[in-house]
Amino acid sequence: MGVLQFVKSQFLCHLLICYVFLASGLIINFLQLFTLPLWPIDKQLYRKVNCRLGYSIASQMVALLDWWSGTECTLYTDPQSCQLFGKENAIVILNHNFEIDFLCGWTFCERFGVLGSSKVLAKKELSYVPVIGWMWYFLEIVFCKRKWEEDRRTVAQSLQNIRDYPENYWFLLHCEGTRFTEKKHQISMQVAEAKGLPKLKHHLLPRTKGFCITAQNLRNSGKQPLLPPLSQESLRVDCDPTASASTAPIVWRKNKIQRLPSRERLRLGSSLEH
Repeated sequence: MGVLQFVKSQFLCHLLICYVFLASGLIINFLQLFTLPLWPIDKQLYRKVNCRLGYSIASQMVALLDWWSGTECTLYTDPQSCQLFGKENAIVILNHNFEIDFLCGWTFCERFGVLGSSKVLAKKELSYVPVIGWMWYFLEIVFCKRKWEEDRRTVAQSLQNIRDYPENYWFLLHCEGTRFTEKKHQISMQVAEAKGLPKLKHHLLPRTKGFCITAQNLRNSGKQPLLPPLSQESLRVDCDPTASASTAPIVWRKNKIQRLPSRERLRLGSSLEH
């Protein structure tokens, strides 16, 4: 074990990282609070400032994955698609196997310059969590209560609000709704069989409501959003994610959102399930 690896493994190092993250995060949240008067004066300036402040928090977590843990995230895609990454809005669908999956998604947001403006569909309770939750609030992250009758209106309105966002963004979705386990997969495939849907090897049956409402409300917003549904082998962490280093090969397949059904939710959901 080298000197650097030894230092990284020490509890005092972990404590220092946590202290820096929490202290700097709360300071940035405080600065974000002071940007609120900008909203009625210049909404787009408010958004640009908060993208930079949000980046200052999110980039620390990406640094932990990339530098501290030594995790290698490798992207496999076609060269034509790669030239557009970060230059267009995108709805990015990720599978969900481990706790660090969202960090792998953030890593590529960082590499293509959209980390500060990246969006997610998150539980409402997270908006009350200091640092990350408060950062998301100022970044106009879309929150849901997981009660469809309420979310149908509030989520749609939140999505409509970001249609004129001044920065290119990726909207990250975990359509499986929960982390993959063998037990959940077995139950999920029983449901798929009962509904006559394809059986997936590495995924749970996707929950289509969040995807459908996102695609319907962000269609034709600003620069055309792209819809990159990932292959079944897409986001797979090959080694134990609790270890000091992991590898995350990611396969990206891109489709134009205009190719999907526009208004029929059942047909739009079917395009995700298949």
